[in-house]
Amino acid sequence: MTEMLYMPLPVTDVRASTAFYAAVGAIKDEARSNETTTSMIVSEMVTLMLLPPERWDEFSSGTPVDDENAGPMAFCTTADSREACDSAVEAAVKAGGTADPMPKEDYGARYSRSYADLDGHIWQILA
Repeated sequence: MTEMLYMPLPVTDVRASTAFYAAVGAIKDEARSNETTTSMIVSEMVTLMLLPPERWDEFSSGTPVDDENAGPMAFCTTADSREACDSAVEAAVKAGGTADPMPKEDYGARYSRSYADLDGHIWQILA
């Protein structure tokens, strides 16, 4: 059996975040989405569960998420080429994200860019 990663991700606006992740290439999984939560397929093995704060609290036993104590999460993924890294960042910016919250890296054999989503969660992309 292939193992999959389902990542619950706290967001302030599920509808806006759904549109953002669709713009960067994720596909909405209608079967696992409802009026409060959206499931977005990022790859064959990774699915995001976009959750508003009240749903996020159901997944966490710690302090409730709010603007004062919640910080962004950071993730790293790969791309097939430098061009794919650049395209992903460009798509994120067009959808309202922020380009390169982490320093851009170019070490010849390794290249990386990053973007922050609407809630400041950072996605680094390595090629």
